[in-house]
Amino acid sequence: MNRNEQYDRLATILKEKNDVLNDSEAVTWVEVLWEDFETTLAKAGEPYPGEAKAFQYVIQQIDAYGAQLHLFQTKNEKFKHLMSKRNLH
Repeated sequence: MNRNEQYDRLATILKEKNDVLNDSEAVTWVEVLWEDFETTLAKAGEPYPGEAKAFQYVIQQIDAYGAQLHLFQTKNEKFKHLMSKRNLH
């Protein structure tokens, strides 16, 4: 399975946990979570354990936080696009 197929599979799992997110938002969240895993390891100087571990990390994050991801708010410009269409008030 290539990375895009993995993202799509993870997005489907995320949408099962969170029916507020649309398809595009779910894929974006998966990409953000995957990138977070890779960036955190790189910053710590840890070797990359492979895509299977990244996939498992994203699954863990979806299980823990997936139902609430649509509520995420930040001032970080990198993530603002994820909230731009949300009216949470």
